[in-house]
Amino acid sequence: MKFLRHTLLPALALLGCHGAFAQQEVMVSQYMFNQLFLNPAYAGSHAYMSSSLLHRTQWMKVEGAPQTSMMAIDAPLMKGKMGAGLSIVHDQIGVSRDLDIAGHYAYHIRVTETSKLAFGLRAGVSVYSARLSDLSYWDTNDQVFQGDIKNKPVGKFGFGLYWYDAQSYVGLSVPTIYAADGNISMNATGAIENYFTQHYYLHAGKVFPLNESFDLKPSTMIKYTPSAPVEADVNLNVLYRERIWFGMGYRTGDAIVGMIEYQINPMLRIGYAYDMTTSKLRNYTNGSHEVMLGMDFGKDPIRIKTPRYF
Repeated sequence: MKFLRHTLLPALALLGCHGAFAQQEVMVSQYMFNQLFLNPAYAGSHAYMSSSLLHRTQWMKVEGAPQTSMMAIDAPLMKGKMGAGLSIVHDQIGVSRDLDIAGHYAYHIRVTETSKLAFGLRAGVSVYSARLSDLSYWDTNDQVFQGDIKNKPVGKFGFGLYWYDAQSYVGLSVPTIYAADGNISMNATGAIENYFTQHYYLHAGKVFPLNESFDLKPSTMIKYTPSAPVEADVNLNVLYRERIWFGMGYRTGDAIVGMIEYQINPMLRIGYAYDMTTSKLRNYTNGSHEVMLGMDFGKDPIRIKTPRYF
């Protein structure tokens, strides 16, 4: 633990301060069941109001490892021509805390009789804090660590595209295309130019009905941010009798993921994911855990006419 406390934790915090750290945007394994966190154009893509709660504890046993709690709700408007949503995310990484509250708007255009293309906008504010004085560091004159950051508001704006039909989707998004983060960035000293950086997401999935009992859904998400390697999630989920999802996935350079979701009734579903770390960090952690609760409103209360694919 001495290594973790004096080397790993400061390294994570330093990466956070310099903005080239992939988890500025939320990273979850069950992204395919509510993609509002990734793409504002997802808002209103179902014929009913949809919501979800999710909590992720990453890298168990690692001091200062990320913990993320999030809530999202979205609904169609104007007979499906538009969609609106709200997301709240609390992210805790090392000495930093970030509370992100955002509104989402999407405009849906019918492309064919069965498919639509949505354009989405995201606008919100992040309240950022960092207890830099709690870190162990070597240069006592380093201006980055001269004072704590306390409840600094940062306006953030994002954009997304989302094409979908009943059994497939393709999305492209930049959740934070611009952030007014001057109040947490260093000035002419040049230590930090911008804290928040652009993260680009390409995500896609398709359902292949196999028989009356099984459906197969492969999906992927490719993540890119400047000054960091490209990362990809590749997943394969199986739906049994329109009620139970079993899935496996692989996140490049990071983890093998197992997940399960159960549709309790037409309005309520629960999910769980476990990440088995494959990087060198596996020597210090027993993996990551993620739980999800989903609620859909306005669906048939007697039976599920169409299973929730994504």
